[in-house]
Amino acid sequence: MKTTKLLMSAGVIATLFFAACSPKDGDIQTAVKAKEASEVSVAVTKGEVTLTGEVADEAEKAKAETIAKAEKGVKSVVNNLTIKPAFNTTAPVVIADDAALTKNVADAAKDFPTVQTTVKDGVVTLKGEISKSSLVKLMQQLSVLKPKKIDNQLTVK
Repeated sequence: MKTTKLLMSAGVIATLFFAACSPKDGDIQTAVKAKEASEVSVAVTKGEVTLTGEVADEAEKAKAETIAKAEKGVKSVVNNLTIKPAFNTTAPVVIADDAALTKNVADAAKDFPTVQTTVKDGVVTLKGEISKSSLVKLMQQLSVLKPKKIDNQLTVK
């Protein structure tokens, strides 16, 4: 009987000792954050580390997870990191020169006799009066021409 009580007491003490020795969530968070990139946010709950933020590529994402898993006291890692989008490397939008743009704007506006158009430095300026339904049609036609800007000073009737 005494042996059983002694063993049970030793088991309880050992459990408390080991529980007290395991790292706390705050300590784990501090240690992991110190080793991660500045864009990575670290949250720890009951030994589970959650990583959030943006990283440059898949290798950096995997590295962040490896760093977190290596920390003492980490039970699991949830990697919610996202990859930063790459810059669009397609050709830039080319704005038509004023002479060609002026001709094309005049062609687009010929069906709208109450609208006066001017083009300067790629900016199309619209003046006059127009109905709401005609305005939508005109704006669509002008947008296809890819001007730098459309300065709409029209009065809608």
